[in-house]
Amino acid sequence: MSDVLLKLAGLTKAYPGVVANRDVSFQIGRGEIHALLGENGAGKSTLVKTIYGLVKPDSGTMDMNGAGFAPAEPKAARAAGVAMVFQHFSLFDALSVAENIALGMENPPKMQALAARVRAVSDQYGLPLDPDRTVGDLSAGERQRVEIIRCLLQDPKLLIMDEPTSVLTPQEVTILFETLRKLRSEGTSILYISHKLEEIRSLCDTATILRLGEVVGACDPRETSARDMAEMMVGQVLHVPERAAKAEGAVVLEMAGLSAPAPHQFGTALRDISIKVRAGQVLGIGGVAGNGQDELVAALSGEMKVKPGMVSLRGKDVGLLPVNTRRAMGLLAAPEERMGHAAAPDMTLSENALMTAATRKGLEQRGFIRWDRVRGFAAEVISAFDVRTPGAENTARSLSGGNLQKFVIGREILQAPDVFVVNQPTWGVDASAAAAIRQALLDLVAKGAAVICISQDLDELMEISDRFCALNEGRLSEPRPAQGLSVEEIGLMLGGAHDMEVAHVDG
Repeated sequence: MSDVLLKLAGLTKAYPGVVANRDVSFQIGRGEIHALLGENGAGKSTLVKTIYGLVKPDSGTMDMNGAGFAPAEPKAARAAGVAMVFQHFSLFDALSVAENIALGMENPPKMQALAARVRAVSDQYGLPLDPDRTVGDLSAGERQRVEIIRCLLQDPKLLIMDEPTSVLTPQEVTILFETLRKLRSEGTSILYISHKLEEIRSLCDTATILRLGEVVGACDPRETSARDMAEMMVGQVLHVPERAAKAEGAVVLEMAGLSAPAPHQFGTALRDISIKVRAGQVLGIGGVAGNGQDELVAALSGEMKVKPGMVSLRGKDVGLLPVNTRRAMGLLAAPEERMGHAAAPDMTLSENALMTAATRKGLEQRGFIRWDRVRGFAAEVISAFDVRTPGAENTARSLSGGNLQKFVIGREILQAPDVFVVNQPTWGVDASAAAAIRQALLDLVAKGAAVICISQDLDELMEISDRFCALNEGRLSEPRPAQGLSVEEIGLMLGGAHDMEVAHVDG
């Protein structure tokens, strides 16, 4: 039997205005962890969807186990031994772990038998999981385990993983990698997509690099630096974000005893947060997913009203003011969930630009939309943030995740906010685009704005933050200077091992 599990030859797929994959050829060995690298819009998603039966190529062939492989739908791909863990989880909060897993199976066994299989497989691969727990009560890392166990129950020959560590703590990443290495030792092949290049170097045996839909190279990640791989992806020298010398100014945003109940059954209550944020300052907030990040952004943006006196902008109480009023005053926010929250999927980029920038960019006049200005602003965002799209009249849904992220962040930054609250600014974004977004945040601060950056990427927070604090179960730790913080200190803060007394701190 050949050592090659899957062979791709000349795969090409074009959409109106763009060639997503052009003559893509490479092969994945048995028991190999194979990285697929590329910028946002490089064609990675189209390629893995082709392998998984979600996309039909215009030309080219695939062979699995030496025989022709052309799945017409995911069911056929799964029958051939292909399983996929998507970047965005597809789970129902109100159902149990076992019920969610059953929904993804062609012929699920009775629930008691399935629960026993879930326990056995989760123990076998070091991913402890209680099949009876309600998914809405799980952490992000535990939710990912549900998706992985669902795949492992299929006994896959090829496991595709798309950005699997984007919502995991360092400890959870370690557990995941142990599981993947065990699968490799048992002969399972893994196609691994990630923008975290140091993870690629520690885990993967081989890497194939895509650029603009074409294979531009391959390497052994264990012998190639992260910077070299990043430069292969973008085709140019990678620029590291630079801080401009700046002096912190007056307090522009203050939270005073900010508390709010959980907005829904699976939400997190905010608990007595008190902090001041100054002009010319980046306040970095770290935390494991599900510890109140979304609720904090909602309370600051105006999506969630809070009691008077809890949030003030330049000394004015804004706790009961709606979103658009706060935007007009200079308090802007970008939430974590880009598709459906930050952007309307079926609206054009121009229409999405209008939705948040109407007031600050003068896109309306006497009740009428000034479409020339709307389209001009959308084009400005696309150009300034290198959003890969045929044009501003394409829908948000048509963009890759990373390109939509660039559009959403650019749309807010180009409105010149006084305070910008951003959750996961570079989630799912390639190294080059992430560097550009971080530079844009630093440039904004250099002009006198204040930035609150909420992120699960600790390297990102340490790179751009002036002060750092951790959000744990809705409480905010006391901010500390970011420079000089050790990984151990940060880990303890994230886990809640800090002074849980309320921090009344001048940031």
